[in-house]
Amino acid sequence: MSKIALVDDDRNILTSVSMTLEAEGFEVETYNDGQAALDAFNKKLPDMAVLDIKMPRMDGMDLLQRLRQKSQMPVIFLTSKDDEIDEVLGLRMGADDYVKKPFSQRLLVERIRALLRRQEAISSDAEGTASPEAKVMERGNLRMDPLRHAVSWKGKDVSLTVTEFLLLQALAQRPGFVKSRDQLMDVAYDDQVYVDDRTIDSHIKRLRKKMRSADSDFAAIETLYGIGYRYNEE
Repeated sequence: MSKIALVDDDRNILTSVSMTLEAEGFEVETYNDGQAALDAFNKKLPDMAVLDIKMPRMDGMDLLQRLRQKSQMPVIFLTSKDDEIDEVLGLRMGADDYVKKPFSQRLLVERIRALLRRQEAISSDAEGTASPEAKVMERGNLRMDPLRHAVSWKGKDVSLTVTEFLLLQALAQRPGFVKSRDQLMDVAYDDQVYVDDRTIDSHIKRLRKKMRSADSDFAAIETLYGIGYRYNEE
């Protein structure tokens, strides 16, 4: 049973969403502000978190920033329809996805399931039965180990979220070949989960920033405007 942390200052959302998630078989912990959630996370992390952006004491952005200092736990942001800037900023800071309020609880459940499946797909395989996608991949200066969720560039470790890892893996598997945004959406999200181009672009920007933290000259991910992205082996 996966444990989901739900953090929102709206008690109606906490009550209704937690009931829905529990009915779907999840264990749910609820918090009405970011600081209370952080205090609990410092003791034990859940499997993933759903965070409202605007909250008292500590908002979702601050909480995410604290989380990303020590964990790549999947995170979904809840945003209002007018929070477009916050959505992009949140994705650049390391959120895996966002859902706009008011939202369909069924949509939120599907987004949660999609993230958990992706997390499971690249986690350590207890039985040691690695698929071809799970084998260590080396492309020039890049090394990716899916079973350990480990990435290094020129020998320096780079910490990526689940979504960032999958996007980089998809691009690096076939250097020189262009991946459209639609193809990258298929890699990172289930078919029933809609995301727009800006979401993929934000993940790529965040991915580049992290790679450049290991090497300021990193330029292996090329943008082909109006087409998509390409990995150039270095």
